[in-house]
Amino acid sequence: MTIEANNPLLDFSGLPRFDAITHEHVTPAIDTLLERCRAVVAQLEAPAGQVSWDNFVAPLENATELLGRAWGIVSHLNNVVDTPELRATYNDNQPKVTEFWTALAQNEALFAKYKALQSGPDFAGLAPARRRIIDNAVRDFRMGGAELPADKKERFADIQEEHAATSTRFSENVLDATNDYKLLIADEAELAGLPDDVKQAARAAAEKDNKAGYEFSLHFPSYFPILQFADSRALRETIYRANATKASDQAEVFSEPDKWDNTQNIATLLKLRDEEAKLLGYKNFAEVSLVPKMAKDPEQVISFLEDLAKRARPFAEQDLAELRSFAREELGLDDLQSWDLPYASEKLQERRYAFSAQEVKQYFPEHKVIDGLFRLVQSLFNVSIAPDTAPVWHKDVRFFRIERDGKLVGQFYLDLYARAGKSGGAWMDDARGRRIETSGALQTPVAYLTCNFTEPAVTDGKVQPALFTHDEVITLFHEFGHGLHHMLTQVDEIGVSGISGVEWDAVELPSQFMENFCWEWEVLEHMTAHVSTGEPLPRALYDKMLAAKNFQSGLQTLRQVEFSLLDMHLHYDFDQASGKTVQQVINEVRGKFAVIIPPAFNRFQHSFGHIFAGGYAAGYYSYKWAEVLSADAYAAFEEAAALGGGALSTETGKRFQQEILAVGGSRPALESFTAFRGREPSIDALLRHSGMAA
Repeated sequence: MTIEANNPLLDFSGLPRFDAITHEHVTPAIDTLLERCRAVVAQLEAPAGQVSWDNFVAPLENATELLGRAWGIVSHLNNVVDTPELRATYNDNQPKVTEFWTALAQNEALFAKYKALQSGPDFAGLAPARRRIIDNAVRDFRMGGAELPADKKERFADIQEEHAATSTRFSENVLDATNDYKLLIADEAELAGLPDDVKQAARAAAEKDNKAGYEFSLHFPSYFPILQFADSRALRETIYRANATKASDQAEVFSEPDKWDNTQNIATLLKLRDEEAKLLGYKNFAEVSLVPKMAKDPEQVISFLEDLAKRARPFAEQDLAELRSFAREELGLDDLQSWDLPYASEKLQERRYAFSAQEVKQYFPEHKVIDGLFRLVQSLFNVSIAPDTAPVWHKDVRFFRIERDGKLVGQFYLDLYARAGKSGGAWMDDARGRRIETSGALQTPVAYLTCNFTEPAVTDGKVQPALFTHDEVITLFHEFGHGLHHMLTQVDEIGVSGISGVEWDAVELPSQFMENFCWEWEVLEHMTAHVSTGEPLPRALYDKMLAAKNFQSGLQTLRQVEFSLLDMHLHYDFDQASGKTVQQVINEVRGKFAVIIPPAFNRFQHSFGHIFAGGYAAGYYSYKWAEVLSADAYAAFEEAAALGGGALSTETGKRFQQEILAVGGSRPALESFTAFRGREPSIDALLRHSGMAA
């Protein structure tokens, strides 16, 4: 029997066979696909007559797409069901995969053919999507070191391999430290203030570990309610310190703190990125990062962020002054510390707006939220969403299909709950992209939608509905926005279909755009039902939520600006050789722009996976940059509502789909935005939505 028949990772006839894939399949599959790709590359390197899309780009895409899909499955499993065996085989194969992509990006023969295509007589006659793919390829070859001399190419390749391995170690350290920490509370009295469902989950966690009492972890649904609701200040400080020091040099409460310390990994990553930039002829890595983005240069980004900080600071100062006054007068907290902030903020919000996050949560059972989300999407974008079947990697994962006019548009996996062995946070990733195959058949897109919400509780042997906080509802809508960008594309060329080829600082536009609907009564009235009574969210409670929407928005904006400026400065003007530390850079940024300074032991950067283990290096600003785009785009729906059409304007939804979602990366993001809005973006809508308009 052939390797292909035995190995589910080599079966591309349908959806991934997650029920059959084991760690033992990874190495044979990746080796086979790498061998095939190298054979195709060798054929395409050979001198040829007229270079065309069909005889050059198409065969290269066909080969590399399958490698990308298979490795994507392995990477996904490594993120959602981490096991020692899978981690080991992932780390064994990652260097081989990185080496292949690096060598491909430096292949002078292929680079020459792409340039020949770009300057050839047939280029102007190609479809715009294909021209964009060729232009992107030429750019990426240059950024991949194709024009470097041989010795520098070799060093460039070494950098890519070491960078990939170090990023993986960074991520593993965060996951291992998160999974290691367990806080066992024996006496329920210490948990005063915590909601019952949080205590139930903690008791279940303890029972699962054969312990008495209540067990808490550093997974967000477990630790954050302590910060938000626990009356015990000592308990809040304990969990805050653990979370703020994980994977760092301050991680004294962990079983193997030195093993998981990311200090050296951060230094190594910054050094490698700086060296890569210098090899490519750039002054710093920030310049490298911005080449494929909307922003022109680091100076423009820093100016944008500092301007936003200046606008937000008066509101942040007012937020903090109010919080300190309330904490002192009502809570007896004369010296407000970082572990007090969520608690005091929750109490102030309850006092000011007469409701609590826990009260709101009772109206958002999972099934109603999912139904409401689907109802919105179906209405806005003229599609239908229905349950579907597919092999999955965990029993809690669900699978759905999207159709339009009876035809399959896309499919997605929904993995909602936090668990051991699953990376924290929330994200969308693609399982496969849309394309027209060589046979002429349409390959429809498939997405992974992953969150880390609290799993359903079991009371007296009966499974209760999972309840989402409103923030979690917003997170779900955000990730689904990414999914829509990927799945509702109408582009048939895989290099620019969906989110592929979209500038990184515009890729958050659809996701942040979708968040706005979480505040619309027309949406919420159809996606809420009290867990006990079944009653929908009362209009009076909704009005209170709306009044509190911009509660502490100044503080929240400054926090995001702080993270973004830290990221930019680390990759722009930070010189490790000068002896300055990363912590000193953070302290300088905070000294200029923050109104809240965390305690000296805080090491949030040691788990800042976005920039050290994700795609956001010198790009974290993208969240605020794209928020300008998304707020302005959503203003089109507000304008339609003002004309009497309601916020769920199907006509506006159709235009958003056609000009933003459908075109993917086939044209510059600014062109897509302008096509939708009829003008370039303005920051005014963001400031208005955040309650910071002049």
